[in-house]
Amino acid sequence: MILITGATGTIGSHVARLLTEQGVPFRAMSRRAQPGGVQADFDDPASLARAVAGVDAVFLVTVPPVPTAAHDLALLEAARAAGVRKIVKLSAIGSGETFDGATVGAWHVDAERAIEAGGFAWTVLRPPSFASNLLRFAPLIRAGEPLPNLAGDSRQAVIDPRDVAAVAVAALTGDAHDGRRYDLSGPELLTFADQAAILEGVLARPVDVTDVPTLDQVPAAMATGVAWARAGGAAYLTDHVPRILGRPAGTFEQWAHDHREAFTNPRE
Repeated sequence: MILITGATGTIGSHVARLLTEQGVPFRAMSRRAQPGGVQADFDDPASLARAVAGVDAVFLVTVPPVPTAAHDLALLEAARAAGVRKIVKLSAIGSGETFDGATVGAWHVDAERAIEAGGFAWTVLRPPSFASNLLRFAPLIRAGEPLPNLAGDSRQAVIDPRDVAAVAVAALTGDAHDGRRYDLSGPELLTFADQAAILEGVLARPVDVTDVPTLDQVPAAMATGVAWARAGGAAYLTDHVPRILGRPAGTFEQWAHDHREAFTNPRE
C-alpha cells in the first residue's frame, strides 16, 4: 500500500493516475474529503496516524503556506510509528546550496535529513520549474496581458510534471532508487521568455512578458531559492529522467500542445 500526500496536486494527481494504470494499491491523502481517499491534515497527528496505517511507502509532498519542515516531520513521525518502510520525497532543485549567505530550500534539507535519520529506505526528487507553472497565467494569456517575469534572463531545465510523477512511481514501486537524490530536469534550458515564445507558437496568439526587476512579490522564505535560480544556479541538465524511465524527458513544447485548451478555454 502506497500513501500519496498532496494527491490532488500537480505531481500527486499524476502519481495516482500512474499507480491506477499499473494496478498498484494506493491511498490518496488530502485535506478535503475525496471519494476513495483519506482525509488528513499535517497539523492533526491522529489523522496522520490513520492515513499511514498499513502503508508500506509514502510519496511525501508538502506545500505549507510558509515553507517549513514541520509538516514533513509530522508525517515522518507518524510513518515511523506505523512501520512505514519507504519515503519518496518531492524536494526542489538547489536545496542545500548557499546563496548570498543563506541556504536554498533550507526546509527541504531539514526534512531530507530527518528522512535519512529515520531509518527509512528513501529517494529524494529535486526538480526545477514545472512546465505547468504557466497555468497560473492562463487568465492573463486569454486576456492578452503580459506575463510577469521574475526569472530575468536565467535559464532552467523546465520539466514536465508527468515525468516527475513517473520517476516517483519508479522509486515507490522498486528498490533500485533507494538512497538516491535525483536532480530531475527537462531536455533543454529555457528562459521564461523562451517558454512564452513556445507557448505563443502553440496557441497562435501573442504571449508577451514583462520583467519584474525585484523580488518584492516573492515570499521571504522562498526568496533565496528564486534569487539563486535567477543568478543562473539552476541552469544545468541531467540525464536522470531518461536513465530512469528509458525514454527522453518530455519537452516544454509537447507539454504546451497537450495542455493547449487550458490556455484557450476558461475553466468552469
